[in-house]
Amino acid sequence: MLRMLNKRRARAYLFFRRCTLPSMQVMELLEQGGHEIGLHLEDSRSFASFSKEKEILERHIGKRIHAFSKHGSGGARYGYHHFAPYEPERYLEWASESGIRLFLGNLEDPTLTPKHGPGGVWNFPSAFWLEPHWRDTSAFTVDWLMTHAQKRDIVLLVHPENVLENPELAAAFDRLISRLETKIFS
Repeated sequence: MLRMLNKRRARAYLFFRRCTLPSMQVMELLEQGGHEIGLHLEDSRSFASFSKEKEILERHIGKRIHAFSKHGSGGARYGYHHFAPYEPERYLEWASESGIRLFLGNLEDPTLTPKHGPGGVWNFPSAFWLEPHWRDTSAFTVDWLMTHAQKRDIVLLVHPENVLENPELAAAFDRLISRLETKIFS
């Protein structure tokens, strides 16, 4: 997926869990494409657990991060360290306290607009989920995204392994990154 992004000169945020830290090869591809690394928070029990995961990632990549997202949307438990509840208001406070500037939320309504949270943290509460089982495919088609993303910023959320194993999703992803402007909110 990084090779696809780099070929199209499409910049992206890539979020890593403590169990999916990027390899040196992945780090090189991230650097080549000018991508940003963010934390995909698993253990959201407390500010201390958030800070620990943030520190693990920052130590691994050798620099501070400025964005994070939450693993899971409040349902099932996905992973040994995963804390399932989804509590975005807490995460916005933690972002402000820790100097993070961007929180990308997990809601499934891409019509929700971004807003500034505590301390000026950018909060995109929702995303356009490319995988169809997390979006209303009758209301939010890829064509819908192509139209609306030309007028305002919309987060495109993908799980690389799901997209790349499905030729139709991979083609849709390539279409989107080749035709839409991508942004890094620095």
